Amino acid sequence: MHQAHIKNTDCMQLQLPIFPENTKLINASVGFFLRDGFVYYLHNGSPIFCHKKGDKSNFRYILANLVETRLCEAGEISKSLGISHRNVNRYHKKYREKGARSFFNKTDRRGYCYQFTDEKKQKAQELIDSGLSNVRVAKQLGLSECSIRYHIKQGNLKKKN
Repeated sequence: MHQAHIKNTDCMQLQLPIFPENTKLINASVGFFLRDGFVYYLHNGSPIFCHKKGDKSNFRYILANLVETRLCEAGEISKSLGISHRNVNRYHKKYREKGARSFFNKTDRRGYCYQFTDEKKQKAQELIDSGLSNVRVAKQLGLSECSIRYHIKQGNLKKKN
């Protein structure tokens, strides 16, 4: 029985990290390289993550994951990728507090004013129709005059001529 145990341990080998030639190392065991428009992340030479070159959501998730799993430190990532240490810490904090889904479930909020609800839009139109100025409409609704002008320009509100 003792001899069988020795045979099993003889089969175990020390694996040295082998990285492709164009790999940039983050630390001694983690690196990344670009091929065919994809960024590949390696741990001891084996791929662990991959994302399209311009995919910011996956990029941020992967950096957060590397810090969370303690494969890399935020400072190592920051230095090797040339990004802010503060940003890497923000990605990690987001990962810890909100989970992986928070990197991917984003709604496009450009051009959307969260304060300018349908109810306020209707009330603003009534106030404009009654002859109030943009400034007075905005004050009554708790909005900025700029947002009233914006919605008039966009055609969401109609001003009497």
